[in-house]
Amino acid sequence: MKKFILITFILLFSLSTQAQDKKAKALLDQVTSKVRSYNNIVIDFKYSLNNAKENINQDSKGNVTMKNDQYVLNFMGITKIFDGKKTYTIVPEDEEITISNLNEKDDSAITPSKMLTFFNSGYRYSMDILQDVRGRKIQYIKLVPTNAKDQRKEILLGIDVQTKHIYNLIEVGKKGTKTTLTVNSFKTNQPLSKNQFTFAESKYPNYYINKLD
Repeated sequence: MKKFILITFILLFSLSTQAQDKKAKALLDQVTSKVRSYNNIVIDFKYSLNNAKENINQDSKGNVTMKNDQYVLNFMGITKIFDGKKTYTIVPEDEEITISNLNEKDDSAITPSKMLTFFNSGYRYSMDILQDVRGRKIQYIKLVPTNAKDQRKEILLGIDVQTKHIYNLIEVGKKGTKTTLTVNSFKTNQPLSKNQFTFAESKYPNYYINKLD
C-alpha cells in the first residue's frame, strides 16, 4: 500500500511538473513573439554583481539599442557596436578599439542581441514565484543550463505578466556569484539613425586599433 501511495505521489508530481513546464514554455514563447514583433528596442538597465564570500557588491548602469542581431551597448565606460558581422569594442580610457569577428560557437554568452531570446535552447525551465513589484505582476521562470560545464547554477527570468517584457534576469553561479540585470526603461520602435550600428573609424583619430582574426 505504501509503495502504491509513493508511486502515485511521484506520478502526480511528475504530471504537475510537466504542466508547469508547458506554462513556462507558453510564457517564454509569448516573450519571444513580442520581442520579434518590434523593429528595434532601446533599454536602460541596472547591473548588480554580488558575492557574499568574496565580499563583492558592485552596481553599474548601462543602455543598449538593438535591431535584429545588431546592437550598440554602453556599459561601464565602454561602448560595444555589433554591425551583424564584427564587434567593435571602444575603450575611451585607454584610447583603444578592438575589432573582432562574431564567435558563433559561443552559445553560453548572453550578448545584448541574445538577451531577450537566449532561453529558447540549452535550458530546462519551470515556473517559479509570482511577485508584485510596485504594482506590476512579475512571473519568474527558473532556467537550468543543460550543459554540465556551464558555470551557472540557474537563471531566474522575471517577466512582466501584462506586457510580456523581461523585467529582470538573475544569474546564480556555481561558486556563489549572483548577477542581476534589471530593466529600468524598455522602449520600442524608436527613430534610429541609418548609421546607428555602423562603426566610423574617423571618429577616433588617435585611438590604437587592435584587429583580431
